[in-house]
Amino acid sequence: MPALSQPSTAGFGQLQLSESVATHLREQIISGKLSKGEFLRIDAIAKELNVSTTPVREGLLLLQSESFVRLMPRRGFVVNSFSKGDLLDLFWAQATVGAELAARAAKLMSKESFAELQQLHLAHEQAVAVKDDALAAKLGHRFHRTINLAAESPRLALLLGSLTKQLPNRFYTSIEGQLEGALEYHPIIMKAIRVHDAEAVRSLMYRHILSGAEHLIGMLDRQGMWGETTGATPVAEPVKPKSRAAAKKAGASSAR
Repeated sequence: MPALSQPSTAGFGQLQLSESVATHLREQIISGKLSKGEFLRIDAIAKELNVSTTPVREGLLLLQSESFVRLMPRRGFVVNSFSKGDLLDLFWAQATVGAELAARAAKLMSKESFAELQQLHLAHEQAVAVKDDALAAKLGHRFHRTINLAAESPRLALLLGSLTKQLPNRFYTSIEGQLEGALEYHPIIMKAIRVHDAEAVRSLMYRHILSGAEHLIGMLDRQGMWGETTGATPVAEPVKPKSRAAAKKAGASSAR
């Protein structure tokens, strides 16, 4: 088993250790640093991350529930394959649930929440302008969280949260073009929310989230994640935001 790169331990006190271990190993699997068929030795991982074996075992069980690894009797945990299709499925699920939450929020969002959304967007624009990617990612997360909470559908929001946790935060901040794409989508989404156009918001949010899959697949392709030569696999153009009228027309089809 290749040595695991040492993650920052600063966040380990903020999350349960098992979740922190799972997050680290997910990143290793999705980035291709741990490949299909590799065995994950609990003692080795615990030593590398400077934690006890208990959170490592719990983290691996969490990854097993998400199908990132499987437990082989008397042999231990082994990495499952992670394909482009798996990545697309993750984003499709996020886009579908996120679009529904956004459509509900368009009908229910208060003036106070909308004002907060505007402020978050302005701060997000400034963070991108000064190339503070970490802050921009945090503000982008808060922008979406404000919309999700405005939907007043806590169980659906929890479902979306469980889906987004399957893709480590590092990937959201490192997806090439993702921050710039948010600057295109967020203002149009806000305009549709302002006039309570739920179907336009649904379509725009769906396309906004799904565009992240295209950016990430292109980035991982160029890094040789799936064994292709860098630049050999053509990548579809990123999904561009439509005008609100066009988005409204497309909204019904994306909701089916």
